[in-house]
Amino acid sequence: MNTINETNFQFPHQKSIYKGKVREVYNIDNQLLVMIATDRLSAFDVILPKQIPFKGQILNQIATKMMKDTADVVPNWLIANPDENVAIGHLCEPFKVEMVIRGYLSGHAAREYKLGKRVLCGVEMPEGLKENDKFPTPIITPSTKADNGEHDEDISREAILEKGIVSEKDYLVVEDYTRKLFKRGTEIAAKRGLILVDTKYEFGKTKDGKIVLIDEIHTPDSSRYFYADGYQERQNTGEAQKQLSKEFVRQWLIENGFQGKTGQQIPEMSDEKIIEISNRYIELYEQITGEEFIKAKTENVLNRIEKNVLDFLSI
Repeated sequence: MNTINETNFQFPHQKSIYKGKVREVYNIDNQLLVMIATDRLSAFDVILPKQIPFKGQILNQIATKMMKDTADVVPNWLIANPDENVAIGHLCEPFKVEMVIRGYLSGHAAREYKLGKRVLCGVEMPEGLKENDKFPTPIITPSTKADNGEHDEDISREAILEKGIVSEKDYLVVEDYTRKLFKRGTEIAAKRGLILVDTKYEFGKTKDGKIVLIDEIHTPDSSRYFYADGYQERQNTGEAQKQLSKEFVRQWLIENGFQGKTGQQIPEMSDEKIIEISNRYIELYEQITGEEFIKAKTENVLNRIEKNVLDFLSI
C-alpha cells in the first residue's frame, strides 16, 4: 500500500518548504501556504519509522471539515483543499505556543497528577480527582512550539507574557478563541456520541495583522475523544475509558519501553499493528464526521497531489 513519507515538490513561485513532524508546508510567493499531510506518525515528539496508510488523508479531511464548521466563531487560514491530502491557505506568522485546553484529567495532565503535581502550566488542578474525571471548568495549559526534533515544553500564561513570546493583547484574543473553539468542538463531538477530552490549537497572524486559527483542529493527532456512552459507568467502576485518539499509540509505545527519552529504542511495529492503527484512525474519522471514509487512490499518490496543487495554483 503506497504511503506518503515525504514530498519534494517544486511549485511555481515556491519560496521555501518547511517539514514538520507530520505536515510539509510550501510557501508560494510569500502569499499562500500549501500544506501536505503525510502518513508519518509521531509520538513523544519523535517521528516513528513506519507510515500509517491513509493517516494524512484522514487528518487533512477532518481538519478542513472542522475549520469550515467553526469558521463562524473563529477565523482561520484555510482557502481550499484541492486534494485529499492538501490544504491551501493564507501565509501567516505563527505564534510560538500551542494552546492546549483540557476538559478532563487525562494523558499528560493525568501523568503529572499521579506524580503529585497539582499545578500545571500555572493552573491549579483540584484535589481528589481520579484519571479521566472532568475538570469543574476546562483549563488552558500552553506549551512551547518546539523546533523539529525538540520536545514541546509546558509553559504558563505568565511566562509567555514575561518572555514576550506573545503580547498580552494578542494572548487575550488567542485565549478567547481557544475557549470558543473548544466549546464548539465539544458540541460537535456530543452530536456524534463523543466527548472532546482535550485538544490543542495553533494560531498565527495574517499579513494584515488578523489573528487566525492555523494548522489542524480536532483531529486524532491533536485531540483526545472518549465515547460518551458508558463514560460515567466506567469512571464509577475504575475501568479504562473507551477512547479515540493517538493515546493508544502512546500507550503501546510505553508498554514496549519507549517514551521518547534519550537512549530508548523505538519498538518494531508489525504490519498488523500498522493496519490496526490505520483502522483506528478511520474509525475516528467516521465517528467524528458522521460520514463514511472514502479511501483516495494511492497509485502514483505523489503525482496525484502535484497535479491537483498545480491545477489550483494555475486558477
